[in-house]
Amino acid sequence: MSVSREEVIKIAQLAELQVDEERLPELAEQMSRILDYVAQLAGQTSETGKPFIPGPDALRFRADEVKPAALAFGPDTFAPEFRDGFFLVPKLGQFGDPGEPE
Repeated sequence: MSVSREEVIKIAQLAELQVDEERLPELAEQMSRILDYVAQLAGQTSETGKPFIPGPDALRFRADEVKPAALAFGPDTFAPEFRDGFFLVPKLGQFGDPGEPE
């Protein structure tokens, strides 16, 4: 694939780079070589090859299983007040009824 002088100028403008006029042919040739190499690499890959995933095969795709963690003791044993599955907390003065004394 060949990169023209105008394409190098456009790429430099998009990248907000200032390129000297005498460097344009050299950059065009280098970009052409890079694109040729990428095309060569793309031709060497196969669609049937499996991707590399590090680690042992046994751990690679284990099933996601959600299991509840068993507590050493229930929350009712350490909560100051616990009733019907809820923690009971004291009311804060600013959230209490206006008629109730704090």
